[in-house]
Amino acid sequence: MDKATDKIICVAHDAGRRPDCRLFKKSGVRRHLAREAIVDTGYMGLQKLPGKTTIPKQRSQKNPLSAEDTRKNRQISKDRVPAENVIAWVKRFTIVSDRYRNRRKRFGLRFALIAAAYNRDVVP
Repeated sequence: MDKATDKIICVAHDAGRRPDCRLFKKSGVRRHLAREAIVDTGYMGLQKLPGKTTIPKQRSQKNPLSAEDTRKNRQISKDRVPAENVIAWVKRFTIVSDRYRNRRKRFGLRFALIAAAYNRDVVP
């Protein structure tokens, strides 16, 4: 999702369950190096790639988060709310949220049509 226009700019999918970061790398989508990507913890390997990436810090039992890290994580979460709202809108369609049982070749087309419907109807 583009933060400036609130439009979906890319949809990527794969057969079966895949980690978000692996799916992103496989999709071949190229990011502009000057633009910052604000992502969730599903993209933990993305910070190793070139470009600016903001990922929330995770806690462990041995290393709990400091107050500053918690504050930064909350700010990242606030910045991700518009993207999460778009994901929720797309998942209203059962074809995206449930197991897809039709021909796999057509899933990409249908997913792109749902994204186009969002860009046309929801975004002014």
